[in-house]
Amino acid sequence: MILVLVKRLLSLFVVLFCVVTITFLLIRISPGGPFDGERKIPPAIEKQLLQKYKLDGPLWQQYAGYIGDLLRGDMLAQTLPVTLCLGGTAFLLASLGGVWLGALAAMHKQTWRDYGAMFIALAAISLPAYIVGPLLILIFALTLGWFPAGGWGGASHLILPTITLAAPAMAVVARLMRGSMVETLGQDFIRTARAKGLNESTIVFRHALRIALLPVVSYLGPLAAHLLTGSIVVETVFNIPGAGGFFVHSILNRDGFLLGGMVIVYCVMLVVFNLVVDLAYGFLDPRIQADV
Repeated sequence: MILVLVKRLLSLFVVLFCVVTITFLLIRISPGGPFDGERKIPPAIEKQLLQKYKLDGPLWQQYAGYIGDLLRGDMLAQTLPVTLCLGGTAFLLASLGGVWLGALAAMHKQTWRDYGAMFIALAAISLPAYIVGPLLILIFALTLGWFPAGGWGGASHLILPTITLAAPAMAVVARLMRGSMVETLGQDFIRTARAKGLNESTIVFRHALRIALLPVVSYLGPLAAHLLTGSIVVETVFNIPGAGGFFVHSILNRDGFLLGGMVIVYCVMLVVFNLVVDLAYGFLDPRIQADV
C-alpha cells in the first residue's frame, strides 16, 4: 500500500504540474487582460501595474512568479476559506444524508419508506438551486424568522445555503446507495448470513454496507471537488462572499490569472479527491487493493 501511495503521489504532482503549466500558457496567449477597459490607462501607470503583477519580464520570469503566487495562495486567500467552509458542510450533509436515505430505502424496498425517500430524492434533483434557495429564504427566513436570509457570519448563516447546495448531491447519493444496497442484499453471502441467524441490522452495517458504498465512493470524489470549489448560484442567492463571485468577476474583467487560479484550484481538488477515492476502494474492499 505504501508503494502504491508513493506512485500515486508522484503521478499526482506530474498531473498538477501539467495543469498549472497549460493553464498559464493559455492565459498568456489569450487576448485581452484585466487592464483593458473603456478608459485608456496612462502608460506609466500601466507599466507600474505590470511590474507589480510580474507581467513585464520574460515568459520564464512570469511563470516563476505565477508559481510563487500559487504556493502562497495570493489569488484566493480571502474568499476560498468561505467557499471551503460552505462546500465542506454541504459535502458532509450530502454524503451522510444520502447514504442514510438510500440505505433506508433499500432496507424497506417497495414500502412507503422506499417510495417516500425516492420521491424526496427526485424532487431534490428536479428543483434547481435558484428555486430552492429563494424558497427556503421565503419560508424559514422571512416568514418564520428562524435563520438569516443571507450574508456570512455565525453558524446560523450556514444552514440554508448548505441545504440548498447539498440537496441535489444528496439525492444522487441516495439513489446510488439504494441501487447498490439492493443489489448487495441479494448476493449469496448475504443469504448465508441470514441463514446463520444474524439480525438484519448486523447484516446491513457489518456485511453489506462496505460493499454497497463502492459506487457511492466513486461519485463522492468529483462531488467533493465540485462542492468545495463552491456554487456561484448559491453564493449569489445568499450573498456569500465566496470564490464564486471572484470567478464571475474574473470573466467580466477578463482577469485571466484569477480565472486560471479558480481552474487550478478545481483541478487540484479533483486530482486529490480521486486519489482519496482510490485509496478508499482498497479499504472498503481488500480484494481490489492490489489494483489501486
